[in-house]
Amino acid sequence: MSTVTADPAPAGTGPNDDVDLVRRVGAGDRDALAALYERHAGWITVRLSRRSHDPELVDTALQDTFLAVWKQASDYRPSGEVGAWLWTIAVRRLIDQLRRRRPPQPIADAAPLAEVITHEIPLALGHTDLGAAFAALDPELQAVLAATALDGLTNAEAASLLDIPVGTVKSRLSRARQILKEVLR
Repeated sequence: MSTVTADPAPAGTGPNDDVDLVRRVGAGDRDALAALYERHAGWITVRLSRRSHDPELVDTALQDTFLAVWKQASDYRPSGEVGAWLWTIAVRRLIDQLRRRRPPQPIADAAPLAEVITHEIPLALGHTDLGAAFAALDPELQAVLAATALDGLTNAEAASLLDIPVGTVKSRLSRARQILKEVLR
């Protein structure tokens, strides 16, 4: 009894509806926060779980994410998808949790953080040539490439997330692209 419409998204689930929910959250609407949580918590949890196998860390990061949404929603300016905004907050909250658990490490010894950040890419690429080439990169190159290519962060956001200068992000991205280009020829 259902009919096909020109709109591919079901009513009440499009990106404009997310923007409306965030605006309502910014105005103090708890029901809108609950709706936003119900709509996005599942996929955020799955993606966070790919970066940390500790359910407690993932749960804390998820809760911190929606607490931040509650506090920051009135400042939200729609420049992209709400999901991307939520993911940026979520991955930063997970990194915050990881940093609280581990003492800070110099970037040369940052393999554990890099493994957390890049865990999803080799899984997503499977046993492809690109997956093998990515896995062969140094961990600091993988981390920068994952933050920008997978998570869609800007160079400045990746620098903040990885706690390195923006210039370092740019040079590592350039180096990673050059290596991948050579390997994949």
